[in-house]
Amino acid sequence: MPTYIAFLRAINLGANRKFPKAAIVRACEEAGFTEVETYLNTGNVRVTTSMRSVAKVEAALEKAFADEAGFDVPTIALTQKELCDIAADAVELGEEHDGRYYVSLLKKSPTGATVTKLDDAGRAGEHAIVRGRGAHLLLGKDYHTAKLTNAVVEKHLGVATNRNLNVIRTLAEKWG
Repeated sequence: MPTYIAFLRAINLGANRKFPKAAIVRACEEAGFTEVETYLNTGNVRVTTSMRSVAKVEAALEKAFADEAGFDVPTIALTQKELCDIAADAVELGEEHDGRYYVSLLKKSPTGATVTKLDDAGRAGEHAIVRGRGAHLLLGKDYHTAKLTNAVVEKHLGVATNRNLNVIRTLAEKWG
């Protein structure tokens, strides 16, 4: 059965969007997913299912999460290969980068026309490189003052959730 890695957007950030790991696991299992495992409390979950469509997996997880949490939880699901490809791209792109490196994981693959809108979205020293469903954000030393954020990525490319490079690499090694 296929394995998917799901990334939940905007959970555990404020008082009203708490969604603990145990509740995430319970929601996945009640929805029929197996071999459920989480990593950190930021919405990273591995599931196995007989479903063969990323869109169907995302829809099933979003319904299960909304039912369990009581609020919508946008979810980006990747195949193991997609996750490994994004991690490999990060190795290639980040070799000479000495600042902060984040990846915005995209719900849908963007078109070339929409990707070019990110070209001038950051300040000097900030770059976005989009490959597949990964928008690689090469930033300066301080993420919190960066102009090129996940919100900017979403404005131009649609629903996305952001993880730092260490999380992407760890999950690719662990679950890819």
